Amino acid sequence: MGTEHAEPWTVLRLLQWTTDYFRKHGSTSPRLDAEVLLAEARGSTRIDLYTAFGSEPSDEVREAFRELVRRRAEGTPVAYLVGHKEFYSIDLRVSEATLIPRPETEHLVVEVLDRAKEMLAADPSRNQAAPNQAAPIRIADIGTGCGAIPIAIAKNLPHCALIATDISPAALQIARYNVGRYHLEDRIELREGDLLEPLAGEPPLEILCSNPPYISQEEYEQLAVDVRNFEPRQALVAGAKGTEVIERLLAQVPAKLVPGGCFIFELSPMIAADVVRMANEFGTYQAPKLIKDLAGLPRILSLATKMS
Repeated sequence: MGTEHAEPWTVLRLLQWTTDYFRKHGSTSPRLDAEVLLAEARGSTRIDLYTAFGSEPSDEVREAFRELVRRRAEGTPVAYLVGHKEFYSIDLRVSEATLIPRPETEHLVVEVLDRAKEMLAADPSRNQAAPNQAAPIRIADIGTGCGAIPIAIAKNLPHCALIATDISPAALQIARYNVGRYHLEDRIELREGDLLEPLAGEPPLEILCSNPPYISQEEYEQLAVDVRNFEPRQALVAGAKGTEVIERLLAQVPAKLVPGGCFIFELSPMIAADVVRMANEFGTYQAPKLIKDLAGLPRILSLATKMS
C-alpha cells in the first residue's frame, strides 16, 4: 500500500467540522455561523461557498477562519465578528456600541410602512400634488442604534422625512456610516440625546417609532451569555420592571404627534399586557393594536393618538 495522506481541509470539511464544534458550544445556528465566518475569512459570499465545497482554502484563509471560530466559541456574536448584519434585506454595519438588528423588529418596519401609506392615501392634498411637491410623511425613530429602522423605512417609503435619535455617540457614528452608505443623508437626520429630548422645538410628527429598552433586570440575567457579555446593556435593560422607558415614552409621545398620529414600538411578550393597560390608562390613545411575531408572541404595539 502507498503512503496514506491526511484528508484535505476542503471548504466542505471545514464547514462540517466547525458546525459540529459550534453545536457543542451551544450555538443555536451552528451551520449558519460556520458559513458566515468562513465566507468572511475567504472574502466571499455565503453562496460562493456552495460552488467551492471541494476547494482547499489557503493557509492564510484557514488561519483567519480559525481565529474567528475561536472568538465565536468564546461567545462573541457573529455579527460583531464580521462587522455587519442583514435587516429587511439591507446590509448594515454594526459594532458593540449597537444592538444587533433582529428579525422581530422587521414587524415594526412593516407596521410603520402600512400606517404611512394609509396616511398618504387618506390626504387629498398629497394625492393631488405632484410626487415631488406633496409634503412628506414625517417620522422619528427613537433609540436608532445602527440606524436599521429608519434606513429600512426610507428605502421602502420614498415620500418620507426621518429624524433618528440615540443617546450614544458611538451608536450614532455607526448609524451615520449606514445612512451615508445608502445615500440617505438628505432624508434621515441623526440627532444625539435621550429619548424625545432631540425633538424639542420640532413641529408635531405623524409617526414616532422605537425599539426601546424593554428588558427587566431579572429577564436580563436570563439572556444568552453572548447577549449579556457583548451587546450594550443600556439599549436592553429598562429597569426593574422592564416597562420604565416605555412608560416615559407613552407619557411624552402625544405632545410630539399630530392628532391621529401613530406611536409604534417593539416590546417584550412578557410585558405586553402591562403596557397595553398603561396605554389605555393614559387616555390619550385610541384602541391599541398588538401585533404578533412569527412565533405568535405579542411583539409590536401600534397606537394612534386621539383626534381631539
